[in-house]
Amino acid sequence: MSRNLLAEAINTIKVGEIAGKRECEVKYSKLIGEVLRVMKEHNYIGDYEFIDDGKGGKFRVKLIGKINDAKSINPRSPVKADEWYIYEARYLPAVGIGILIVTTPQGVMTNIEAQKRKIGGRLLAYVY
Repeated sequence: MSRNLLAEAINTIKVGEIAGKRECEVKYSKLIGEVLRVMKEHNYIGDYEFIDDGKGGKFRVKLIGKINDAKSINPRSPVKADEWYIYEARYLPAVGIGILIVTTPQGVMTNIEAQKRKIGGRLLAYVY
């Protein structure tokens, strides 16, 4: 049985925010670490740290109460460099509110950064 660790991590963060918790723990993967980095850069979460528990590790994430909604996007749709506006309209509530988190040949970044660099990628998640 395969699991989507990214979807589980984002859901854990969102549920923690709704419940008013100050921190939560999510399983470790490199992709989750990169998504957390992007979320921290855009002030959706506070600090996060890696904890080695002898079973693969986990991240402890500080929550700051700024997430209204966050979800993993499945399937991870490919997006061309000039089509970002289509997916922004589909997943985000309004122009300038929220970010799409995408993986590109140049790493994990937001749709805004990908537009500036004029590159396409695959959708991972959205946060607003």
